[in-house]
Amino acid sequence: MRRRQALVHIAAAGAASLALPAWAQTDRRIVLGQSCALTGPAAQLGLQMNRGARIYFDRLNAEGGVGGRTVQLRVVDDGYEPERCKANTEALIEKDNVFALFGYVGTPTSLAALPLVNAAAVPFFGPFTGAEALREPFNRNVFHVRASYYDETELIVKQLTSLGLKKIAVFRQNDSYGQAGLDGVLRALKAQGLTPTAVGLVERNSVDVAAAVQAIVPGKPDAVVQISAYKSCAAFIRAARTAGYGGTFYNVSFVGTQALADELGKEALGVVVSQVMPFPFSTTTGISREYLDAVRRTGGDATPNYSSMEGYVAAKVFAEGVRRAGNTLTRDTLVTGLESLQRWDAGGFHVSFGPRNHRGSNFVELSMLSGDGKVRR
Repeated sequence: MRRRQALVHIAAAGAASLALPAWAQTDRRIVLGQSCALTGPAAQLGLQMNRGARIYFDRLNAEGGVGGRTVQLRVVDDGYEPERCKANTEALIEKDNVFALFGYVGTPTSLAALPLVNAAAVPFFGPFTGAEALREPFNRNVFHVRASYYDETELIVKQLTSLGLKKIAVFRQNDSYGQAGLDGVLRALKAQGLTPTAVGLVERNSVDVAAAVQAIVPGKPDAVVQISAYKSCAAFIRAARTAGYGGTFYNVSFVGTQALADELGKEALGVVVSQVMPFPFSTTTGISREYLDAVRRTGGDATPNYSSMEGYVAAKVFAEGVRRAGNTLTRDTLVTGLESLQRWDAGGFHVSFGPRNHRGSNFVELSMLSGDGKVRR
């Protein structure tokens, strides 16, 4: 009876009915699906997000899981391309019959998955994106652990203008991610009575930045806010400096902080990145201590970084939602369990959800890269 009751069906918009939820597989395994870049110019974002989540789930499973249920994270590569992500998502929902989708990486890919998420009414938890299009209008299926790009760009612009730097340009990816970041910068600048001095574009998964350099550098902006992934941002920084630019570079968190530092080497000195996760390199917070201990225990090539920390924190918050869902775990009870998190302390990082609020955090701070591959606060 319990097994039969766990097999519910909903009609997908314009498609055949999809069997829900994932409990047809086993009563003691929670299967999550993740589509992210594992190859290509954005690979480190997906690899590290997945690594951090696995570190948490592996440790959780070794300790008996949640209420005796273990968590399996099934990951597929989308190369940071929306059409591949869409196909992956369809397969995860229809063929793999996953219980929820977890830790997708990127705005264009997450937006490509969203219609399938809505059609299947499957929870879409902790995507690695700050795009407003995934936050408004409110969506009962989607939960965000991180702050938004509006939050990040507001802090960046506030920092720049407080220093008297008002000539601000934007280097952005030519897609929905780049537009989301630009929208945040425009919004923050408008509040200060300002507009960008220039906007330069780069195509997703490309490092062809020549046109962007030509669009931005001649205007001699005080600073350039970058809304792209680590390889293209590193390419722009190098090319702009070669062209004589002497200003400051600011990036939002999605850039991949450690990956950017690794790409730039000594040239990383002075580059600023906004962060939406606690500092992962010291034991100043409870969650950082826990994370660093888990990375150390994992061994191998696991190293602490912000992208991995985000996967770890998202996994921890998800597990707490499962715990609060109680003995009868369904997609609906998971949503209810997550919505009961009010100022929940994950160890110095607070998460709050509610029936009409799935924005878990608005925590943002700035960090700076050094020339020795380190990240400073």
